[in-house]
Amino acid sequence: MYIPAHFEETRVDVLHALIRQHPLGMLVVSGAQGLDANHVPFEIDPDPAPYGTLRCHVARANPVWQSLSTAASTMVVFRGAEAYVSPSWYASKQQNGKVVPTWNYVAVHAYGSPRAISDVAWLRRLVESLTDRHEGQRVDRWRVGDAPGEYIDKLLTAIVGIEMPISRLIGKWKLSQNRPPVDRTGVVTGLRREADGSGVDLARTMEKLR
Repeated sequence: MYIPAHFEETRVDVLHALIRQHPLGMLVVSGAQGLDANHVPFEIDPDPAPYGTLRCHVARANPVWQSLSTAASTMVVFRGAEAYVSPSWYASKQQNGKVVPTWNYVAVHAYGSPRAISDVAWLRRLVESLTDRHEGQRVDRWRVGDAPGEYIDKLLTAIVGIEMPISRLIGKWKLSQNRPPVDRTGVVTGLRREADGSGVDLARTMEKLR
């Protein structure tokens, strides 16, 4: 990923926070059949330092897990807030007209050498962890133990876990840092005026940079 210095984010805690907030990652594996991309929810563990470990599971029928041991390379892509940026929001437009549209976004790329895991106890812990986190504070919170034991046991044999210690972790926060402060303020105002969910999220992310 091309990352100009003014867009680079290197703080591991910030990168991990984005993964937790946007856990649906794109698992990209370069194998014998070429590139294979799968969209999978991940758990991020901060250990071991410095970058931590990613964990997920896929259907046993999905051949991606079988290609991991021989894959030339593997990466997981996470995307955060993103939105179109209109040049009409820039104060600079009124000054010289030298402005063009762009797209602001936040992204994290994680690299490593993953392994497939079929251990049922490991898989159950992962499924319980994913479920507990995403059920969160729901009033009618669902737990894995709410389903019949034999039903869960059968389903666990139909999935395969993937664990990837992260060897490289990079982040790109493209949030108009290359524009004057007055233009960045205009972008935040424009995004909020649009009242679009993604735009509002991006405006909040931009405001945290101030």
